[in-house]
Amino acid sequence: MNVLGEQLVNKKEWESAISPQKKTQLYRRTLWIIVLSQIFGGAGLAAGITVGALLAQEMLGSHAYAGLPTALFTLGSALTAFLVGRFTQQFGRRLGLSIGFFAGGLGAIGVVAATVLGQVWLLFISLFVYGAGTATNLQARYAGTDLAYPKQRATAVSIAMVFTTFGAVAGPNLVTVMGGVAVRFGIPALAGPFILAAVAFLLAGAVIFVFLRPDPFIVAQQIAIEEGNKKGVQSELIEAFDKRGVIAGAAIMVSTQIVMVAVMTMTPIHMGHHGHGLHQVGMVIAAHVAAMYLPSLVTGVLVDRLGRRIMAIAAGVTLIAAGLFAAFGPADSLLNLMIALILLGLGWNFGLISGTTILVDSTTATTRAKTQGSVDVLIALAGATGGALSGMVVAQSSYATLSLGGGALALLLIPFVVWMLRK
Repeated sequence: MNVLGEQLVNKKEWESAISPQKKTQLYRRTLWIIVLSQIFGGAGLAAGITVGALLAQEMLGSHAYAGLPTALFTLGSALTAFLVGRFTQQFGRRLGLSIGFFAGGLGAIGVVAATVLGQVWLLFISLFVYGAGTATNLQARYAGTDLAYPKQRATAVSIAMVFTTFGAVAGPNLVTVMGGVAVRFGIPALAGPFILAAVAFLLAGAVIFVFLRPDPFIVAQQIAIEEGNKKGVQSELIEAFDKRGVIAGAAIMVSTQIVMVAVMTMTPIHMGHHGHGLHQVGMVIAAHVAAMYLPSLVTGVLVDRLGRRIMAIAAGVTLIAAGLFAAFGPADSLLNLMIALILLGLGWNFGLISGTTILVDSTTATTRAKTQGSVDVLIALAGATGGALSGMVVAQSSYATLSLGGGALALLLIPFVVWMLRK
């Protein structure tokens, strides 16, 4: 028994854990635990999306750098994705995910402290640490696939994601409420959502740490080794993966991430310039986040039944439509902006679930976690790039230019997917 196996007591428990019946039971139990953590985690990630840019604009006095918060917590999520992937490969999902959520909670507390003290440097450091929660919330989607059969993988990802909706939609809609709570304690109103984020991430970490036993990744890893031994498969073949599939899955997720983050980051600023209030901003972002996660259950079934390639192409088409609505629709129309952001979220949803499933299909349990972590680093860096450049593009040109640029990138995704995933 290796070091990872020490989490199970003895050989009999290993044998019980990897029987078909136990595998199915553990798969279902894991999904419920991930579902509960995602509800809390979703509420945590919504804070940075909704008020991060507005908070930076208020403290820096310029909208040219309003994309910096998104860039910072996305860079923090990139580092966390790498560390969680490596940590999970060695010690399992339970420790990797719980530590990531706890770090995100501490970062949110730091953001609140920075606004009270008026310290921009503390704000930037805290946003970087806060990104750990965002990365961990995204990494949790992989936990549901550890013990899933191939035809269940996209559905498993979707179940984890769809329940993120409850927290993620509640977060933006509680902006005004949490702002009022913050003001009562002498804290700036825009820091209110980060109080919610701190509590939410800490609760998500506690759920994972206490209940995710036995660890699904460790069990899946042992199953792969046992099956390889029974079939006489050499260890280097067990550890092999489909490089073409990994590249395709990564490219799909990276491109959809950069488009979504860039347009989403500057939408609150764009709305503010055209007379929309904070409540309306919260409504649009809530609709956007709902579209990112709520369709997941249907998306997962479609990916499993129609195929990974078809849904990846659908992601590109949907993002193009989002860019056109955002660029050419009336800027003072709340309905137009809501449609654009809903399409933006839906295109991201199609891309993330299809890309994630392709990535899982292309790896094995003995290499999967570190590969997933490395790919999520690229996703996070793509988001950081989109967040950092979005404010500069809008400052030098316009929101319409940014939206059309995102649509153009999504257009390039379609032929790439067709080429890379050809039979």
